[in-house]
Amino acid sequence: MNYFGLLLLFHVASSVKHSLRYFLTATYGVEDFPEFVGAATVDEFQVGYCDSNIKTAKPKQDWMRKLIERNPEHLEWYSQKCLGSQHVFRANIDDLKQRLNLTEGPYILQRMNGCEWDDETGEITGFNQYGYNGEDFLALDLKTLTWTAPKPQAVLTKLIWDAKKARLEHNKNYYIYKCPDWLKNYIRHGKSFLQRTESPSISLLQKTPSSVVSCHATGFFPDRAEMFWRKDGEQIHEDVEKGEILLNNDGTFQMSVELNVSSVPPESWKRYDCVFQLSGVGDDIKITLDKSAIRTNWVYSPEFPAAPVAGIVGGFLLILLLVIAVVVLRTKKSTDEEKQYSGFQLVMERIKR
Repeated sequence: MNYFGLLLLFHVASSVKHSLRYFLTATYGVEDFPEFVGAATVDEFQVGYCDSNIKTAKPKQDWMRKLIERNPEHLEWYSQKCLGSQHVFRANIDDLKQRLNLTEGPYILQRMNGCEWDDETGEITGFNQYGYNGEDFLALDLKTLTWTAPKPQAVLTKLIWDAKKARLEHNKNYYIYKCPDWLKNYIRHGKSFLQRTESPSISLLQKTPSSVVSCHATGFFPDRAEMFWRKDGEQIHEDVEKGEILLNNDGTFQMSVELNVSSVPPESWKRYDCVFQLSGVGDDIKITLDKSAIRTNWVYSPEFPAAPVAGIVGGFLLILLLVIAVVVLRTKKSTDEEKQYSGFQLVMERIKR
């Protein structure tokens, strides 16, 4: 399920959207996995976690731990929500099994809910979306206070939930008021972590002389970044393929953009450069396309052309095979005369098998 897309903000002046999201997953018939798992993220960073095994909520960032220490009732609220959501989701799975006439598992019910806040415009967006067995199932429209059903199987549940007016009003109040207040509070306390900037290290990579040249940036933060190839100072799109922004184990990010150099003559390479831009950082990072700057595992030695080397190696192997054949024939003859196997022959027999 594609609940949310990657937000890219370039280093030109622009506002920043902050987000508070909760991910809840209930399972039935899934081995080696908790029956219920909950996680909270702020600006895509996990700040809290709970599941049906540990039966409590736990902060996942140092700044969130400090916030919880000053407000222990906050952690208690999350722990109670975790326990309560587990029971509600279990009942929802049972109801859906009956409504959809399902007899075989496993069953997975997921919810992604929360809010976004634009720190420049003040715009607030709330959302509450459900998925069932890996497919979008229901989504709340806060403007009309009704549920939308992308699949016919969800229509009956939509009608039942639309009739619960008190629950819909509670949803509206939470996503328009309470959730944004909590999000702004989290942003204030986690500002040094969430709004830091880290510049990447950039390398040019190429597998072989005929491969594409990849411009690879790693170790940057946040993920609001852009990367592209230029020719003579102008951004190009032809023969260029951009990869996704990926998360590193240390919480920073990496990305690559490839350039097909098969049609670029050697004398024109320095007309190309790779540019990296990071939101919040004024200066671009640039690296010029240069053979001497490329990192590769391919070994090239101009003193020994490939074809002559291949011929020498081939000739040596042929001679080696002839020597082995003579030794084998002589050994076989000795064996026929003596009617017994030597240790060397046993090895040769095993090789033949």
